[in-house]
Amino acid sequence: MSQFHFDPVTYLSMIRGDVARYDELQQETARASEGVRARTMLELGTGTGETAKRVLAEHREARLIGIDKSEAMLAVAREVLPEAELRVQGLEDPLPAGPFGLIFSALAIHHLDASGKRDLFARVATALLPGGRFILADVIVPPDPNGARIPLSPDFDRPDGLDDQLAWLAAAGLQARPTWVADDLAVIAADLLAG
Repeated sequence: MSQFHFDPVTYLSMIRGDVARYDELQQETARASEGVRARTMLELGTGTGETAKRVLAEHREARLIGIDKSEAMLAVAREVLPEAELRVQGLEDPLPAGPFGLIFSALAIHHLDASGKRDLFARVATALLPGGRFILADVIVPPDPNGARIPLSPDFDRPDGLDDQLAWLAAAGLQARPTWVADDLAVIAADLLAG
C-alpha cells in the first residue's frame, strides 16, 4: 500500500486510490458474517473503524473489542465506534481475552510474514467460541501475477496466496472457504466447528 505510516485524515481516500474495490471488499466482509450469532466480536487492525462500522450493522447487539497499532487511527475510530473497546496493540501481541463469536480483519494481516500469519491463525482459533467465525479480508498473491492490482511496498506488505492461507487456517483447526475473490483481494470465512 502507499504508505508505511497511515494518516487517519487521508486514509480513506488513499486506500480507495490503492484498492479500487475497497468498498466492495468492505461489503463482502460484512456479508461473510451473516449467519453468525455473535455477542462478542474482535477486530484485528481496526484502523479508522470502517470495517467495524459495517460488521456492527449486521450484529447490532454485539460488543466489539478492536485492536490496532496506531493510536492516531484509533482516535478516529473512537468517534465512529463510541461503544467499542479499542486498544493500541499489534497483531503479534497476545489477543484480548475471549472467547469471541466473531473475529474479523480487513487489510491488516497481509503485513505479517507467513510464519506470523500461521501463528496468528492458531491464536485466533483458540480465541473463538465453538461455532464462531473468523473473517479474513485481505490482499493475496493472485495465481496469475497479471491479476495483481494493488500497489505493494516491499518489507511492509507481505501477502500470501489464497491456497496457502486456507491450508494454514485448516492447520489451526478452522474450516475455511473463500466467500469472495477478485484479482488480488479475497474474503475468507473460517469456522471453528462446535464439538
